[in-house]
Amino acid sequence: MIYFEKLRFKNFLSTGNNFTEVEFEKTPTTLVVGQNGAGKSTMLDALSFAIFGKPHRKISKTQLVNSINGKGTIVEVEFRIGSSNYKVVRGIRPNKFEIWVNGNMVNQNSHAREYQQMLENNIIKLNHKSFHQIVVLGSSSFVPFMQLSGGARREVIEDLLDINVFSKMNSILKEQTSILKDKINNNAHEINLVDTKILAQKKYLRDLTTITSAQKKEKQETINNLQEDIRVLNESNGTLTSEITTNQPTLNEESTKVSGNITELDKFMTQFKTKQKNVVKQAKFFSENDTCPTCEQDIDADTKQHHLSECKTKAGTIKDALEMGEKKRDSLNLLLEQVNTKLSEVREWQSKVNANTQEIGRINTNITRLQNEIQEIENNTGDLTEANEGLEKLRIEKESLQEDKFKLAEQNSYNRVNAELLKDTGIKTKIIRQYLPVINQLTNKYLQILDFFVHFDLDGSFQETIRSRHRDAFSYDSFSEGEKQRIDLSLLFTWRQIAKMKNSVATNLLILDETFDSSLDEEGIENLMKIIATVAEDTNVFVISHKSELEDAAFERKLEFVKEKNFSKLKKSS
Repeated sequence: MIYFEKLRFKNFLSTGNNFTEVEFEKTPTTLVVGQNGAGKSTMLDALSFAIFGKPHRKISKTQLVNSINGKGTIVEVEFRIGSSNYKVVRGIRPNKFEIWVNGNMVNQNSHAREYQQMLENNIIKLNHKSFHQIVVLGSSSFVPFMQLSGGARREVIEDLLDINVFSKMNSILKEQTSILKDKINNNAHEINLVDTKILAQKKYLRDLTTITSAQKKEKQETINNLQEDIRVLNESNGTLTSEITTNQPTLNEESTKVSGNITELDKFMTQFKTKQKNVVKQAKFFSENDTCPTCEQDIDADTKQHHLSECKTKAGTIKDALEMGEKKRDSLNLLLEQVNTKLSEVREWQSKVNANTQEIGRINTNITRLQNEIQEIENNTGDLTEANEGLEKLRIEKESLQEDKFKLAEQNSYNRVNAELLKDTGIKTKIIRQYLPVINQLTNKYLQILDFFVHFDLDGSFQETIRSRHRDAFSYDSFSEGEKQRIDLSLLFTWRQIAKMKNSVATNLLILDETFDSSLDEEGIENLMKIIATVAEDTNVFVISHKSELEDAAFERKLEFVKEKNFSKLKKSS
């Protein structure tokens, strides 16, 4: 079970540079109050951000940083599981993500995403979606279980029942099946290869008794033709290499020179543009001012006219210079393009030389092979006994590969059976069906506590059927918002009870975020206190509300958030 102990945050959303600290285990029940915008739900966003790196509400990461201070966002959460004490620290501007266990920071060599997966999979053992199904019921952007898609509902229940291990096993099995498929393909390839070698060996045995001088002559003629091909390729390489040696240095030098001229021209153009701005600024000054702002003396008309005329002359000169510069740049760019085109042609020559060289190597390999064959013919070293032994070895190798083929096929059959068991309609569905009656029973129990007398039933596809006392069938969307809220509450406590039964993702923390504020009346307060009364002794309940009607309810502590000078802070606790 996860016991959340303390939450601290600063420069988070509307909070300032001083830490706001919330102790979760101080009292069994806590009322969190404050005006709209005072920061009541900020603690919920901070808790979610600390654990999962994203807030409870739909807020981007950049918006989490206090807009006034603009940096130094820190959120820390402390909790314990068994005998181990944990602390998770996250920060923005600068970014920070640390996991501490019993005072020692967990190695951060892995990627941030893997670090997060370790936190979710190995430590708290639940994901963001499941966390908000058993810990939080909110009225903001959180989506209750009944509003999730069928796939998302399955994901939540698998996480609660701790059977997502089968999904992981299925994923591993898929990887193993993929590897096995490669082995099967490789085995088939090796068998085909051995068959080819056997055919070649048999042919070799036949050739040992049928080799003639005609065969030797044929091989020699082939060698002569290949040598002629090499001569032609070498001549081509010589011509191309000469062209490359002659043209490449000159073209490289010309390319560097033209690029330098363009750079130099751009510098002059920039200077002329700066002068042009200064002339325009000076002309604007004399056009708009009759008095010098520095010495406060009047500027006579002749002086203004003289300066304006001078500015006009300068502007025309600069404009002409810029136009000439643009033409010069176009000319240089065209020249550079021509040089680059020639360089590309040189590179193509080099590629052709490389290809010719590779072809020469291949031809030489063939010549060497043919010469060796001729040498074998001349020496008459063919040994039928040795050739037969080689053929027998190939047959034994094929038998071994055939045995491997049978074993791989058998393993592939086992994998197909396991895949059937591990897919969604296999073991997981069987386990879920065993728990569905318990889930439905608990949900109906909590619905009765909330004085909502209907019969709720989830089927194997996680689709609901809700029947009234008159046995009329309804769906979740058929009810009013208040009735939906009671269903959501019942499911929230059902998930908590299931989690505790599984002892997998049970926690001490329960947060109701403005759950009753939409229609809080005397009956609403009574239902709220009924729900709180059903929770276990080791649960710490936080009710976030801006309704004054809850002030008189039997809460053992009250936290009040206020906003002073645009910063939210915790005013007091009682």
